[in-house]
Amino acid sequence: MKVLPEWLKKHRFPELVKPCNTYKLPPPEYIMDLDTTLQMMNVDKVVAYAKEQAILLANVIKDTHFLIVLGGDCSILIGNAIALKQTGNYGLFFLDGHTDYIPSELSQTAAIAGMDLAIVTGFAHEKLTNIYNLAPYLDKSNVFCVGNREYGPDYVQPILESGIPYCDLDRLRANGQKNTAELFIDLVEKTIMMAFLFT
Repeated sequence: MKVLPEWLKKHRFPELVKPCNTYKLPPPEYIMDLDTTLQMMNVDKVVAYAKEQAILLANVIKDTHFLIVLGGDCSILIGNAIALKQTGNYGLFFLDGHTDYIPSELSQTAAIAGMDLAIVTGFAHEKLTNIYNLAPYLDKSNVFCVGNREYGPDYVQPILESGIPYCDLDRLRANGQKNTAELFIDLVEKTIMMAFLFT
């Protein structure tokens, strides 16, 4: 939500974190503009904002050891992923109450915010997945999707068939937070080792 940064200021988050620099990128107004071909809302605005975000972040990433991005809906993942892809290959621990890995025809709202993980891993139209010819922004094997609480078979099927490591909310609770985090760290370490072997 775009009110999050102000809420965090009110609760002294900047004072506690003590950031070296802060940057603002105002989001475009959300309107009910349905792209009837892609069956997604506000496609052009999301693409334009992702490009602006990627430009800003690409410059910040070069000089930053630790970066926190706040605000917006889940579609801000697209601009983040583009910026990261421009500087190397990265992993993603995707913690969300939904998988956000569905085709547009399964979405009840047509909101890109409910399809962002699919987009950044290349499972959507190239207008969103291949900005700057960088598809996919994140390799599926480097993503860990955790916390989904929507168990409908049609909803879960795409993530199960994707090859993305996946841990729903029930499994997260059974494994515990520590063990689940360690599974992701193990995944990262194996990916780094494979990259080293094939370099």
